Amino acid sequence: MIFRRLHLIAATVLALAGTVSHAHNFHMGMADISYNQSTGNTEIVHTYTGHDLAALLANLYGQQFDLGRPDSEPPLRRYMEKQFTLSDADGKRLPLQWVGAKIDADTVVVFQEIKGVKLKKGSRIHNALLVDFLPSQRNTVNVETDGTVKTLFFDQDSIDQIAP
Repeated sequence: MIFRRLHLIAATVLALAGTVSHAHNFHMGMADISYNQSTGNTEIVHTYTGHDLAALLANLYGQQFDLGRPDSEPPLRRYMEKQFTLSDADGKRLPLQWVGAKIDADTVVVFQEIKGVKLKKGSRIHNALLVDFLPSQRNTVNVETDGTVKTLFFDQDSIDQIAP
């Protein structure tokens, strides 16, 4: 499971790096939602282009952001927590906890978790990350429920979806 997650992250980073090097005309993000049996937690790993997030935060707050600085994490966290949510099948919002972020020159990888909960089919995923800022933003979410992984795509026309 860990190898699969690392493989997905590596593939995403390579895809995003290639996107940045070609005039950055395509805006995309990736999230992987999976259950960790050893901890009993649902883990969410997001990967987005650092330039896009820095530009978004600059637009929201009217100042430049260096995402590598510790003082940039609180506004990034507020934005992420507003634009990405999970709810159970009854519509009750699940308590996503911020684990941290890993930031380099090209990408931002954000780690979240839901302690003691396994995401189930019928859960609602709300992913409007960067969609409110970049009209061409397309987010891919690989979600694991009942041991199977399904891929969902989010854009301006589809920011709320049900986990299959």
